[in-house]
Amino acid sequence: MPTVAPLDIEGHVLATHFLGETPVFAASGGTIHRLDGGEKVTDIGAGLLTCVKDPANQTLLTGGEDGRVLRIANDGTLTELAHVPRKWINVVAPGPQGAIAYAQGKSAIVRLADGSTKEFHEERTVEAIDFAPKGLRIAVARYNGVTLHWVATSGAPVDLEWKGAHTGVTFSPDGRFVVTTMQESALHGWKLDGKSADARHMRMTGYPAKVKSLSWSPKGKWLASSGAPAAIVWPFASKDGPMGKAPLELGTRANILVTQVAFHPLEEVLAIGFIDGMILAVRIADGKEALLRRPGKGAITGLAWSATGKLLSFASEAGDCGVIDISA
Repeated sequence: MPTVAPLDIEGHVLATHFLGETPVFAASGGTIHRLDGGEKVTDIGAGLLTCVKDPANQTLLTGGEDGRVLRIANDGTLTELAHVPRKWINVVAPGPQGAIAYAQGKSAIVRLADGSTKEFHEERTVEAIDFAPKGLRIAVARYNGVTLHWVATSGAPVDLEWKGAHTGVTFSPDGRFVVTTMQESALHGWKLDGKSADARHMRMTGYPAKVKSLSWSPKGKWLASSGAPAAIVWPFASKDGPMGKAPLELGTRANILVTQVAFHPLEEVLAIGFIDGMILAVRIADGKEALLRRPGKGAITGLAWSATGKLLSFASEAGDCGVIDISA
């Protein structure tokens, strides 16, 4: 059994990440907790709504109830990147070349490295944003689909339509597919063909609950998802992705929902967090399971691997957090 170093944080913890080898935890009350030679706390000054990692420079990006978008360095230093008075910022995304994006109502705003901004208006509220792996391009999730925008050129936007509420969006690591999470407890995908979209859609349905966590395998062959009593893992290795193929179901537990999934950074091993606080690791090749943590307080709300894959941090809705040493 791997060793677990526990960390108790007051209230709901919405995310955990590694900045270098330092595990960090973001509490919805507005504090960032870093385990760096002891626990160090940075107070944001307002409630946090989202906290994501910018892998390009090993920092955090946060959006909060005070309308600020902040960059937080691994020493706790805060830099304000945007401020929208009297608005809540709950969508933030890191991009290439020092760019970041955030949502404000029906607008997706991209802030470039030099501080200049570009705004992209949608007909409906922006629910999520993701940057393409190559080129300065964003996917914007909204009601009834996704819009693709080129940030640095005047190319026409591409509309990917599918009826329903799209609440999250992700590009595949090779940029060939766009996948959304939906309010209707399903995933939907599009195969991208140059600057247009392939006419065939990818419908990934059958989830008993909404999908709130997605994770791509290191080379993009698999997309793992929460929202069922097992991690549902879709195959994306072939040119048509999961069309006509059944997913893997890993870590099945009767009537106990998976709430978080996170692929190991180097191997096809998936960490799975459950609604009862339990965490499993499962190997794709043979489905072999390893218990990483027994059930605890609160549903798992965040999972993050260190760059080496030897440490796994976890967050929970009850503040019952910690770091698991896989190599122990």
